[in-house]
Amino acid sequence: MKGILKINEPIIGDEEIEAVTTVLKSGNLTERSGFGPYVLEFERKFAKFVDAKYAIAMNSGTSSIHAALLAAGVGPGDDVLVPSFTFSSTASSVLLTGARPIFADIDPKTYCINIDTINDAITERTRVIIPVHLYGMPTDLDPIIEIARSHDVVIIEDAAQAHGALYKDRKIGSIGDMTCFSFYAGKNMTTGEGGMVTTNDETYAETLRTIRIHGEERPYWVTRVGLNYRMTEIAASIGICQLAKLPEFLKKRRENANELLKKLSNMEKLILPIHLDDREHAWNVFTVRLKGKYARRRIKILQKLFSKQIYATVYYETPVHLLPLYHKITKVSLPETEKASREVFSLPVHPKIDFKDLTYIANTLKSIL
Repeated sequence: MKGILKINEPIIGDEEIEAVTTVLKSGNLTERSGFGPYVLEFERKFAKFVDAKYAIAMNSGTSSIHAALLAAGVGPGDDVLVPSFTFSSTASSVLLTGARPIFADIDPKTYCINIDTINDAITERTRVIIPVHLYGMPTDLDPIIEIARSHDVVIIEDAAQAHGALYKDRKIGSIGDMTCFSFYAGKNMTTGEGGMVTTNDETYAETLRTIRIHGEERPYWVTRVGLNYRMTEIAASIGICQLAKLPEFLKKRRENANELLKKLSNMEKLILPIHLDDREHAWNVFTVRLKGKYARRRIKILQKLFSKQIYATVYYETPVHLLPLYHKITKVSLPETEKASREVFSLPVHPKIDFKDLTYIANTLKSIL
């Protein structure tokens, strides 16, 4: 075992360093239009990777979701259905448009949004559904698409943790109306900070390009609400290098996850992540669940793992609907979400983790339990 085993680590090599150095020496660090040569190349290659017609680079995953909502015309008086078991930016992006987040419960096996709660929550005010592919597990999209089409609702996928995931042999990023990715340092690939929206709709693509440069159709000619959501040339140069390595990163993550599944398979006190035949998990993290009374000891278990240099983490200890900001806005009971938030914790399976590390993680966790 080699030092601290972090929950996720960026893997930066000489290629990224050389690419950044080249951009710095060029002096062209960003393009006001958002169309720098590295950004354009990154967009083209990412669109091809996910089998989408268009990819629009942004400066974060959060700005990607916000821009997608604006492109969908979301505003005051609208409702947007979101799972509460996710990072808060999914819901905060909705608030930034003036719309109202409506929280849905999860499927306890996949931790993704529950189809039945969508049916219960959707109304004539619903403008968008945001399925979140949590931990890298794709949501069951086909039933959601069917519901959305019958109610004239837009689907914006939150794929911040799902680079390279597959749903029924289709790549995440090519299915919904728009799909939003994050390139934060803890994701399956990184640009430091950054994001991407993919779509097969030309109108959405053009609108997103306008939104990310202050709503300008041409320099200083503002036609809609927009912000500075441009990706820098520096970030894009890193992204091009990382995207080339992503297939190998994913292969290693899947190997590590499968190995950890084997090593923990006889742990009666744990519920392990599931494999589904129609989906390919991207394994941003490996999330386990403590059964029954053992969940009450989660803090002590994590503390002991930390003391053994295993930085296990809880995603997410407090569901979004129970955070102070949102609890003031809405009162809703989401039993599966609230139960999961008390029981889960995540272990590292990123590409820097090797076989010896996995053995150490499994044996240490078994000993603690």
